[in-house]
Amino acid sequence: MAPVPAPSYTVLGAEGFVGRRLASSLRAGGHAVYAPQRGDPALFARALGRVIYCAGLTADYARRPFDTVQAHVGLLARILQEADFEHLVYLSSTRLYDSLGEHGGVPVDEDTALLLNPHEARHLYDLSKALGENLCLHAAGGRAAVARLACVYDWAPGAPGFLSEWLQRAMREKDLHLDSSGGVVRDYIHLDDVVAALAAMAAQRSTGVVNVASGEQVSNAELAQVFRRHGWSVSLARDSARAHPAPCTVERLAQLGVAPRRVRAVIEHCLGGEAWRAAH
Repeated sequence: MAPVPAPSYTVLGAEGFVGRRLASSLRAGGHAVYAPQRGDPALFARALGRVIYCAGLTADYARRPFDTVQAHVGLLARILQEADFEHLVYLSSTRLYDSLGEHGGVPVDEDTALLLNPHEARHLYDLSKALGENLCLHAAGGRAAVARLACVYDWAPGAPGFLSEWLQRAMREKDLHLDSSGGVVRDYIHLDDVVAALAAMAAQRSTGVVNVASGEQVSNAELAQVFRRHGWSVSLARDSARAHPAPCTVERLAQLGVAPRRVRAVIEHCLGGEAWRAAH
């Protein structure tokens, strides 16, 4: 009997932070990966297999509102309507829970109703992601799932985000002054754990929404203590009471067989590793 060929994948946004690592990981696993450039006409002329939709804007969404909507909704809508695909995983964000405020520390899950306000300029990002989610959930014929990503970090050169930049600076400097507040709290998940989660969602043809997060909220002050224990000097520009945003549950992610590592354990391991000691 002939071997069953490995499924093929299409990674949209394969030049981005998540998409690049994901495409590399899938290829290393023996999968054929199509990573189209923006505007590639073949996107609507070939079978796409399992699509992982990593295209989007994060840091510059406010400066590029129309590009944001096109990336989060416009292209997605056309793919769902016109493209030949088996299954699609759409990357959204746990930032959508920010609209719930402090929420009394009560955990929120993937079915929690969101509070989005068109009068809030910042909610352009949230509204566009929420609309993309709605299309996947209701206009894809049961062939799509939504991955709500928490704060993704890595220490590779050029990795974006507050913690990623903090780690990269720590490779070069022992005395760190950070322009942030000790009370800021985030749920952090390492890029490799995100890749594992997205691959599992695609392989298992998940449906619905999945929080791709660690389930643990950590403040800047708590992270600074980890660095200090390993010999770094860390100061934060502002002090504030610890925030208490709504933590998100991760039971659905666990059901996929994915258990993200806790951020403090990952950083402890990194700061005590050979590569970090050699850099100092």
